Amino acid sequence: MSHTRSSDARTLPMPDLRGSFPGPFATSPYADAIEEQTAHWLRAFPLIGSPGEAKALCNITAHGVARVLPAADRDGVFLCADLFLWLTAFDDVHGEAEGGRDTARLVRRISHCVHLLAGHDEPAADDDAYIAALRDLLHRFRERATPAQYLRLTAHLRDNLFGILWEAHHLDRPDQVTLSDYCAMRPHTVFVRTVMATAEVALGYELTEDQRTSTAVRELEKAVADLAGWINDLASYAKETDRGGPTPPSLPTLLIRHRECDLEEAFRLASRMCEGQASTARLRITELAANSGNALADHARAMEAVAASYVWHIGHARYDSFGEVGAMQ
Repeated sequence: MSHTRSSDARTLPMPDLRGSFPGPFATSPYADAIEEQTAHWLRAFPLIGSPGEAKALCNITAHGVARVLPAADRDGVFLCADLFLWLTAFDDVHGEAEGGRDTARLVRRISHCVHLLAGHDEPAADDDAYIAALRDLLHRFRERATPAQYLRLTAHLRDNLFGILWEAHHLDRPDQVTLSDYCAMRPHTVFVRTVMATAEVALGYELTEDQRTSTAVRELEKAVADLAGWINDLASYAKETDRGGPTPPSLPTLLIRHRECDLEEAFRLASRMCEGQASTARLRITELAANSGNALADHARAMEAVAASYVWHIGHARYDSFGEVGAMQ
């Protein structure tokens, strides 16, 4: 089944999320300072070779984190912005640009990161800017997070690295990816579970295990995680298909195959899926935020901001196939 031309994809049905996340979304007062900080951090750890791409990445990272953490302190938003700049740069440069061509090389790069995440932080002779930057980030998170928060964060980072490898492995064999497998992996490749973990660190609250495993919290986090990945797929579809080469697995392409429909119907189905998860998230946020002044209410507000940040991201030039940053990811 042929796909609609990527230039036409921008006119396809998109989810209407205004009922659940109407905006305007709260923004950190440090938004401009975050962008300056990430640019400074990139000069210390040169992860991106192109000045234009580095500037665009600093911009979207800064304004995205400013919406994820509107109430966090300056150091908290700086730390989280640097982490997500690192993750996105690693995915762009090593996951997408190199991973499809040389998966074995990507495995070796990830193994060095996993070594650090396991607590073995002795510098090695072959360390590069990515390893040095990750070492800096982990040191800063250890100083701020509780032991449980740090272990949770490093676990999610391992999941992200595996997700990047998983995507690279399936880039030229998308027919081997099932819809259920993709939906299970997508939160790790869009980094949203790591966003959730860093929000707890930056905002200074922590759920108990009973709270974390409650039905309300699990349903809220799943709804936000699914929403983040799926709206990203819809927003980036035109750019992903416009640049040529194999089309990476995404929700629209998998719906086309598994539901035997055309691209327009796939977007309509995906939009309804997004709207459903947005409604679930809003219901659970309202429920958990009703008891103000406890960690569950703090978590509900944090998840609301996480969802809002992904809703905001879909309008950024990074996802415009004809914009100046269209080739980045």
